[in-house]
This record gives sequence, structure tokens and C-alpha cells, in this order.
Amino acid sequence: MKVDILVAEIGSTTTVVNAFRGIGTGAPAFVGQGQGPTTVLEGDVTIGLNQAIDDLKKTLGVQELSYDKLMATSSAAGGLKMTVHGLVYDMTAKAAKEAALGAGANIHLVTAGTLRRSDMAKIESIHPNIILIAGGVDYGERNTALDNAEKIATLPFDVPVIYAGNVENQEEIRLIFEEKGKADYLIIVENVYPKIDELNVEPTRRVIQEVFERHIIHAPGMEHVKRLVTGHIIPTPGAVMEASKLLKEKIGDLITVDVGGATTDIHSVTEGSDEISRILISPEPTAKRTVEGDLGVYINAKNIIEMVGRENIIKILEINGDTLDELIRDYAPIPKSPQEVRLVELLTKEAVVISAHRHAGGFRDLYGGSGKKTYAQGKDLTGIKYIVGTGGACTRLPNRVNILREIARSNVQGAKLLPTDEVEILIDNHYIMASLGVLGIEDPEDALLLLQQSLGMEE
Repeated sequence: MKVDILVAEIGSTTTVVNAFRGIGTGAPAFVGQGQGPTTVLEGDVTIGLNQAIDDLKKTLGVQELSYDKLMATSSAAGGLKMTVHGLVYDMTAKAAKEAALGAGANIHLVTAGTLRRSDMAKIESIHPNIILIAGGVDYGERNTALDNAEKIATLPFDVPVIYAGNVENQEEIRLIFEEKGKADYLIIVENVYPKIDELNVEPTRRVIQEVFERHIIHAPGMEHVKRLVTGHIIPTPGAVMEASKLLKEKIGDLITVDVGGATTDIHSVTEGSDEISRILISPEPTAKRTVEGDLGVYINAKNIIEMVGRENIIKILEINGDTLDELIRDYAPIPKSPQEVRLVELLTKEAVVISAHRHAGGFRDLYGGSGKKTYAQGKDLTGIKYIVGTGGACTRLPNRVNILREIARSNVQGAKLLPTDEVEILIDNHYIMASLGVLGIEDPEDALLLLQQSLGMEE
């Protein structure tokens, strides 16, 4: 059997392969999906990748499968580990963080101001895949970023460093890395915070994904991946964001919710309403991602159980304590019995609602000479037209639509800038959104058509 493109999603535990044909014809089609274990611990992820391809062959009922290109997304080997270093936390450090998260990074450290010895020790222990230095609006403060660059250039290992700060520092930054013999590891891009209250995160996001693609093959277990992957490979969360941005251009403002075993990611693509923007304290990026590391429904299930409370779970599920203990003891990544499904749905709803509330901004009262005034702070989601569900929980659970609708229903006090009740729920039924994010780099029109098919929005 011949297909055009395979896209592999190399996760922390599972590798999924999606097959597509008709790419470039204007009539693309999703062919099928296979999966296998991610074999980072074996020292070679291509072992699991080949097993996923074999599983795809079984699904399709074929002995042989050929393809023109294999692309990939990856969150294996710890994903894209980054540290971010800016000047003022609420300004350049925040802007740099938004750029990194939007690109799909797992941020392990954010600092503001001059790096201390303890900060440097943390960076060494993290051993990030990429370091991002920002700081100072254009033609503003210079010394902090220069001092941080001097220290980072002395790290006892080679790591790509992106400088996205004050434009006046660029030449000096180059000299610093040249003197340390690390010029080849320095990438200079536009300032992420060029003016007060102006964000410019997209250039840095693009560079982060390009650097990840060049250097991911050096991560443990990933060294052999280029033997099979002949196209682009980008971080999985970044791929979901790319697909979300592509979809937004077609259908309007949206948020994408991805509930996983370890984390819950929210991706929003909206500029917000004019009404809220007039009272917004500080700017927010059009495309924003937040990742909640305590809200996974498998690895972090116990965290959510504690948040909901044992007695509440017993009451909602109409079970006794012994049954709940048994459900927790036998808890598996994929629920089987009706009671297991109901428990996972309850935990998923909690993860979705809490994550959405953390992602969204809210109202804040400030007092001045003219008295109390109400302002808005954080991301405005009030203009969102669609909530898109992707990932295992949000695409496979029976009550997935109602779970996602709880985002709007949960805004009881109206204090959060969340979507309204008119929001429409869409489900990535084929579970291919991340794959289409990387496919869209080369074939955005076909990726959009495939995404609309998966969402049940064929024109």
C-alpha cells in the first residue's frame, strides 16, 4: 500500500503514527493510525516508531506500506527543555516565557534580573536544550542582558542560546560568544518586548522550533531518529499551537484543550474584545499556551482527586469509599469499566475547568486619586467562538462535549474572562491535530482540510 505522508507523534510513553494520502491534490484523506511504545529507555526511539508503523499496517490490513515522507512531533526525552532569562518578570521575562511556551517548550526555569550563582547552578542541573535571553526594550536598559550573556557563555556544556532582547546589545552579545568559542551556538532574533506594552513573540517562537528541529537528534534516545524522519520534527505542543493558529484563520477565535496523562495544555488564539483591551493592564500575545503540570489524569490523577475531595467524588459517582479505593488502586491509562470511565470523566472535567481558569484573565480593582477603577488583567477569552478538544481524554471519553462546555458554565461569578455560553464545541475525532500542525508547515491548505474533516466541519 502506498501513502503520501506519515506523521509520527513521539510521546513520553506512546508513539502514534498517522497516515495521509492525497496531499497536494486538494482532496487529502486521513488513512489510518497505529501506535507503539516510545523506546527512549532502549536508547533508540526508532524501535517504537517502527512498531507503531507495524501496528498501522495491521490496522490497514496490509503487509507492506510505503510512503514519500515521514514527519514527526516529539515530547520524548523530556520534550523541549528551556530556561528563560529576562529583565523584569512582568515585562521581558513574561514575553520570553510566552514565546517559549507557544513554541511547545517545557520551561524549567524563569529568572528576572541578573543571574545569581544559585541560578547558574540550577541551569547546569537542568541542562536545557535551549536557553533564551531577553531583557530591555529597544534602546533601553542594556547591562542585565549583557551580564547574563557573559555568565551563560561560560556554561561547561554547549547549548543553543537565543538572544531576543534590546537591539543595541546584539553586536556585544556576538562578541561575548565569539570570545568564548561558542559563536556557532548563538542565534539572535528580534526583541520579544521592543516597546513598553508591545509583544513580539512570533519571531522567537519560529526560531525556537527551528533550533529544536536541528538539535533534537542529540537528545537521549533520539540520536537515530533522522534515519527515518525525512521531514520536519517539532515539539508536540508547538504542533498543536500551529494547528490552532491555522484553524483560527479559517473559523475565528478559539481555544484548544489537550488533557493528557501528566499535564493539561490550553492553547488560545484570540486578540480579545475591544471592550476588554481598553482596560487591559498589560499586553497578552494573540496565541498563548499554558501548561498545568499538576493536572494530568493519569500520572497526576491523585492530585486532582485531592482537589475534588474523596467525599465529593463518592457523592458524585454514587459509590462507597471501598469502591473508590478499588478504582484508585486499579487506575489505568485507559479506563475499561463504566465506573472507571465515570471517574476519569470527573477528573478530566476538573482538569479542564481549573486549567481554563488559570489560563484566562480576570477583573481587578485598583485605587487611585479618582477612586476605584476596574481593570482587566491576563488573557481575554470572552470573544472565543469555538472550544476544540484534542488528546486522548477530550477525544475519546463519552461525555467529552459536556466536559468542555463546563469551561463556560463554570464562570458563575463572571469574574474570569472566559468564553460565553454561546461557544461551540468541536472534537478532533481522528486525534490528528498535532500531526496536522507539523504537516501544515509545508501544506497548510491540506492540513486545514484534514483538520476540518476531523472536527466534522467539511465544507
